[in-house]
Amino acid sequence: MIAAFLHNDRIDEAYRLFVKMPKRDKFSWTLMITCFTREGELEKARELFDLFPQRDAACWNVMIGGYGRKGRIVEAKRLFDEMPIRNVVSWNLMLSCYTRNGEMRLGSEFFKGMAIRDVVSWNLMVDGFIEVGDLVSAWEFFEKIPYPNVVSWVTMLCGLARRGKILEARRLFDQMPSKNVASWNAMIDAYVKDYQIEEAARLFREMPKRDSVSWTTMIDGSVHVGQLDKARKLLNQMPYKNIVAQTAMLSGYIKNKRMDEACQVFNEIDVRDIVCWNTMIAGYVQMGRMDKAFNLFKEMENKDLVTWNTVIIGYSQAGEMDKAVKIFEEMKIRNVVSWNSLITGFLQNGLSSDALNSLKLMVNEGTLPDHSTFACGLSACANLVALQVGKQMHNMVLKSGHVNDLFVGNALITMYAKCGRILNAQLIFKDLDKVDVISWNSLITGYALNGHGKEAVQLFEQMVLKGVLPDHVTFIGVLSGCSHIGLVDQGLKLFKSMAEIYSIEPLVEHYACIVDMLGRAGMLYEAFEVVRGLKIRTNAGIWGALLAACKTHGNLKLGKIAAKKLLEFEPHKTSNFVLLSNMQAEAGSWDEVENMRLLMKETEAEKQPGCSWIEVGNQLHCFLSNMPMQPETAEVYSKLKALTSQIRNLDSYLT
Repeated sequence: MIAAFLHNDRIDEAYRLFVKMPKRDKFSWTLMITCFTREGELEKARELFDLFPQRDAACWNVMIGGYGRKGRIVEAKRLFDEMPIRNVVSWNLMLSCYTRNGEMRLGSEFFKGMAIRDVVSWNLMVDGFIEVGDLVSAWEFFEKIPYPNVVSWVTMLCGLARRGKILEARRLFDQMPSKNVASWNAMIDAYVKDYQIEEAARLFREMPKRDSVSWTTMIDGSVHVGQLDKARKLLNQMPYKNIVAQTAMLSGYIKNKRMDEACQVFNEIDVRDIVCWNTMIAGYVQMGRMDKAFNLFKEMENKDLVTWNTVIIGYSQAGEMDKAVKIFEEMKIRNVVSWNSLITGFLQNGLSSDALNSLKLMVNEGTLPDHSTFACGLSACANLVALQVGKQMHNMVLKSGHVNDLFVGNALITMYAKCGRILNAQLIFKDLDKVDVISWNSLITGYALNGHGKEAVQLFEQMVLKGVLPDHVTFIGVLSGCSHIGLVDQGLKLFKSMAEIYSIEPLVEHYACIVDMLGRAGMLYEAFEVVRGLKIRTNAGIWGALLAACKTHGNLKLGKIAAKKLLEFEPHKTSNFVLLSNMQAEAGSWDEVENMRLLMKETEAEKQPGCSWIEVGNQLHCFLSNMPMQPETAEVYSKLKALTSQIRNLDSYLT
């Protein structure tokens, strides 16, 4: 009965039954001690061990093995030295304490002093040296084994294969006096991992006898090299299909976006495990088919955290944050990935304030943020220009030890730069142990945002001198910097270098920077010629830059052309109508102004609600112009009205 409880991981019930036993034999004691050691509860195991009146070698061995599995070598050795009678199993267990924990110097010394050795002792030494990457010593021991068995050969073969020594592994395989299925599987697996699928297939065909591992290895290997049809053929030929092979096939189809075939394999699986379900749900999520993913989610009986988190990510990517929140709230247990999935979802969908609120709830619930949480939170602060909250989060980063994480460091640079604290951004950049192209881009863009165009160009030059290759984002940042302070010649030179020096094909965003730069400098027709000569499709950004420049320099003719094109991209955006209408009003074209207002009504253009926010006591308060009345909102409007009145009175007094 105790054994049955233990077999089903019902340890507490097994122990209660053990305590109630009127009479216990050696088997009962050893079984209970074994159970505790396997579960890692060594103190409970040792307590029983010390109470056991008639300890035999088997009981001592169980306790030594338990210590070894937990890396408690000193205690294992102390117990070993106390053993009254040792057998070969005792010696091997003590040796395994050293070899499995990478203590090969101590293991070698112990091996030399062993009173009894067998082939297992030698195999442990070979395996131990392989695990620490010492193939030379492993080979020396292997060659000295008096009577190597199949395990000896396979251990050495696998060690060579894992280190990429496929030719040596094959030579050893060919020298084997007798080969079992495990040795064939080991060699096939070596070829598969080295992407030599044809050699693996040749060996597979030569095998005198195959097991499920042989078939699964070949199916998985074929999937990994993209030979899905061959993999499917093998799966169809497999005498007794297992879920590992079927899931490998499933993953292959999903990776190659062949969802209908993946669904067919999924439906063929008689007993599905949690990995199989999660793989299929993740496949639908990747394809954006959330209806299918959610249907499987509802059908699935035993969900784990991966299941829940995958669906949250799916709805977030689909922009359905209300559904993502609903799934999140239904979770009984959440981990840091669950919170990060929700926070990232809010961030990706432009809901930075909700992202910060979720982070606050996460901390209050007692879940420790990780590097991903901090990076997302800092990005939300950057989007909202929430400096005080960002500083508070920076302090949390320092306390948590994530300050040297590159992902977090880059987010800190961006946050301080977007909040106008470019000196702080510089300090973060300099303090990072290691920087990448994203770090450089963050600071270059920060300089550009804060009107330091010369510094942006200088940093770009430093970046190139350091041997860091710029990318598309780098050039958007440095070209924006040139645009903001009128460095036209420098900007055009950098733009030309993209294709000629760095082999980077300019995107429409780069052309938008050039149009903006020329437009700000009053070179409107040059800017227009750049747009006209584009071979790639334009976007709202490029026409918006031209329209803004036309407004600044009062060029109604080009402004009309730019506005017409812009309205094709953004027909419902009122700011475009208003900008052109203002230009026409300034030119005295009142009929055109009236026509523009009528056009706004016809296209049903709606004004975007105004949004503002303020930080009070390290807390962010957001206000939307179309937001229903909230507590204290009436007081806020009353105070604003009073302030406006005072400003007007002051203005009239000064004039």
